[in-house]
Amino acid sequence: MTRFEQLTPDQQSRLLLELAGKSLRHWGLEGSDIDLVKYRENAVYKISTAHGRRFALRIHRHGYHSEASLRSELEWMSALRESGIPVPEVIPATDGRLLISESTDAVVNPHNIDLFAWIDGSPMGSVEQGLGDNAEQITQLYSELGRLAARLHNQSTRWSMPEGFERHAWDRDGLVGDTPFWGRFWELELLDKQQRRLMERVRDRIAEALSGYDQSPQRYGLIHADFVPENLMTENGNVRLIDFDDAGFGWHMFELATALYFIQEEACYPLAREALIAGYRQERALTAEDLDRMELFLTARGCTYLGWIRSRQETDTAREMAPDLIRRACEQAERFLASEG
Repeated sequence: MTRFEQLTPDQQSRLLLELAGKSLRHWGLEGSDIDLVKYRENAVYKISTAHGRRFALRIHRHGYHSEASLRSELEWMSALRESGIPVPEVIPATDGRLLISESTDAVVNPHNIDLFAWIDGSPMGSVEQGLGDNAEQITQLYSELGRLAARLHNQSTRWSMPEGFERHAWDRDGLVGDTPFWGRFWELELLDKQQRRLMERVRDRIAEALSGYDQSPQRYGLIHADFVPENLMTENGNVRLIDFDDAGFGWHMFELATALYFIQEEACYPLAREALIAGYRQERALTAEDLDRMELFLTARGCTYLGWIRSRQETDTAREMAPDLIRRACEQAERFLASEG
């Protein structure tokens, strides 16, 4: 573990601010104002120039993604934007690179950094505070979200990936294999014995259900994989999608399950679910057989969040969210096993 990793989040944040300032030279933005927006997986800063231009600078968590994987993410985002899907514009450095690497005396390991045009609007909601109780607005937003997801899946189905394209997979191995992408969730130390046995049982059942499951372009391809309220910016009824950090190959139903996972306990859930599906079907086919797999993918999604906790237990965010994520995942696992008989 490096000295940086041993620091508190506040100490890390101060050092990353220095790194952000140094990196601005790659875009000719030296001297701009820098304000922290979020520090979780990555550090995201709002950059404001003296001329009123605004950008979002992202410093990636060291070692989480390879440079090839990050460049691939930015290439897909650029292709999505070219196809008319509302995602942030990637801003190349002055030398044309989409991704730069920078370090300081205090942050010795070079960190990958990229820059985007600023997106106006407000997050659709949050895990902690939910979506509110405006039924008409929720129906409108989730209908738009369904259309957005379908258009994204249509683009990824048609798109010819550039040579060297590399992203992780939310497939059977990535979800419940020996080394899932977000870690061996059933071994999370915070689980009690009963919870651990439950996770082992549900892992086996998910693995069985996904064995040989259709991975044709109709059901599987590049997905965003993080359609949570914080990543959906709304303005005047329009929805824009941000944060492609988790984007990879996966089932389209995993995408829709992610969009619904954290709102299942809200009164608006039936309306939001119906609107999401109806919106999706306006742009892309979604069969009754696909929807029959919703509980399967909701359960797989819950398991991944336990793996996320386990691989990030040193962070305040993981520690704070752990009790709720464990409760949700266990309740979802029990519902799924009960529905399977």
